[in-house]
Amino acid sequence: MDHKQDFHRQLAGLTAEIAGRPLDAALDGWLNATHAPGSAGYEALKAGCLAGIAEGWLCEREGGGIRYGRVFKAEDALHGFSVDVVDMQDIAGPHHTHPQGEIDLILPLDDGAATFDGRPAGWCVYPPGSAHRPTVAQGRALVLYLLPEGQIQFTKA
Repeated sequence: MDHKQDFHRQLAGLTAEIAGRPLDAALDGWLNATHAPGSAGYEALKAGCLAGIAEGWLCEREGGGIRYGRVFKAEDALHGFSVDVVDMQDIAGPHHTHPQGEIDLILPLDDGAATFDGRPAGWCVYPPGSAHRPTVAQGRALVLYLLPEGQIQFTKA
């Protein structure tokens, strides 16, 4: 079984649903209603992430106490989104801006209490031009993030 290819197909289906939509509060609400924790889509993406880590093709790099990696570059099959996954535990990552926005899928591990930027399991959408220092608190979480055209700019803030 090729888990990476299955994972790509799942993400292509998801990005088809969100392609062309503004990255805003409405998309955040729609994702959390349509692909909420416990839903088939959420659980399939979580299983894909866990399989990728177990097989070594996901979160294959480490820096500053964070495991990370770009799984797929932005491409037409993913409707212009790149896909990255980080594995963080009680840590703040490097500050960065999102020129075209960012869509995050928060996947708490262990007891499920971990938060990402104060948000529990589920989705978090940052609009174009937003910035943050990504922070996981209260445990360990995987965060899958979709970047339009793969755009991210790390800053010194």
